[in-house]
Amino acid sequence: MRTPRRTAFIFIAVLIAVSGSFSALGTLAQDQEATVAQPGGDLPGDPTLELVQVAEGLIDPVNVSSPRDGSGRLFVLERTGTVRIIEDDQLVEDPFLDITSEVKIDFLEQGLLGLAFHPDYANNGRFFVYYIDYRTNGMQFVVEYSVSADDPNVADPESGRVILTVDDPYVNHNGGTIHFGPDGYLYVVIGDGGLAGDPYRNAQNLGNLLGKILRLDVDTDSSVPYAIPEDNPFAPGGVQQSAIANEVAQTGDYHPDARPEIYVYGLRNAWQFSFDQETGDLYIADVGQVVWEEINFKAADEPGGQNYGWDFMEGAHCYPPDDSEACGSFGVLPVAEFDHGENGCSITGIGVYRGSTSPDLDGIYFASDFCSGIFWGLAQDDAGAWQFEQLLDTDLLVTGAGQGEDGELYVTACTCEFSRDYNPFENATGTVWQLVSADGEESGTPVATPES
Repeated sequence: MRTPRRTAFIFIAVLIAVSGSFSALGTLAQDQEATVAQPGGDLPGDPTLELVQVAEGLIDPVNVSSPRDGSGRLFVLERTGTVRIIEDDQLVEDPFLDITSEVKIDFLEQGLLGLAFHPDYANNGRFFVYYIDYRTNGMQFVVEYSVSADDPNVADPESGRVILTVDDPYVNHNGGTIHFGPDGYLYVVIGDGGLAGDPYRNAQNLGNLLGKILRLDVDTDSSVPYAIPEDNPFAPGGVQQSAIANEVAQTGDYHPDARPEIYVYGLRNAWQFSFDQETGDLYIADVGQVVWEEINFKAADEPGGQNYGWDFMEGAHCYPPDDSEACGSFGVLPVAEFDHGENGCSITGIGVYRGSTSPDLDGIYFASDFCSGIFWGLAQDDAGAWQFEQLLDTDLLVTGAGQGEDGELYVTACTCEFSRDYNPFENATGTVWQLVSADGEESGTPVATPES
């Protein structure tokens, strides 16, 4: 049974999720819905899951990142504008980076949201952050920084270099996860611009960057902040001859005005995406609107350009749900979904486990929900069908996730609130947890166990 505190959080978050609507196509045919995994699946190997507490005393932690420099350190983002370090199982007191004065945090979805270390960070000391900018009253910024020359646990605050800015019409749906992919490019997810129902139709508009994952080459000369990878799906190819353009246009694949930074589109507020460290496959957890939360999948050998359907689709269902009696699928369907209510209201993607602490979790993609605290595992069975199984039900409000260099997975949690009166600086109750097999936790360490 849920506690009154949790019930209040669920009610507030659901109110935010369901406000507004927009016309779409209708309800998917039953045979198409059946291809999408639902909770209640049976994962191969019968894995078990618990969470071991790694750190506490954080202010609204929302993400975990690793520099992959052999140090074993974990870097935790505090939404209020600081990056903290966990080293040798201890939370370092002084922040690695403090940009509190530059970060806008008036709404719970605003703040410092993303951190990605350059693949060659051990040699070049470059890293990138994503935040909502205070000085521009809410624009989304991607900024490059460097570590200081004297202390590996301190960044150079004067090294900031703006890479990308995106205007945002509303305070919510900011996306914010950033990662370097296996190809060495920087991937950035931007939300659809907010409010509800994507009123400006941003996610389907290839002429702007909202509701997309971007793919940027940040290894350029200093005269430009980034370049466009040549194999981006909408990379500029010059003016096409009319006959060629007409032939491509017949299939709907001709988009001369598309922004070349776009890698995939049709997303509402993906929180979060991640790459499988072993295979390079891409998983995208997209927060839903009225009823459905979804997990999208793109195999590593597939080119970009996928349209994941929002705002025509919410999960594998047409949006809004009562628009019409029947429709065909629009865009690429998710591989898994769950509905609101007891399951939750706001998905948090975690990642694919590739660690050595819990071998029975290997290859499983994990996700949780901010409102319910439920954890699911997702993987394909021997027949290739996706299995989506609930593994744990906790009291945690899971705000973000990340992965260590060693493949271990972590989540962040807090008792943060959607409230004008909420002051995060007076609420240093944030925690970091490691995902482990239920029989693999260290004795005496706080563990998140299933609710009675």
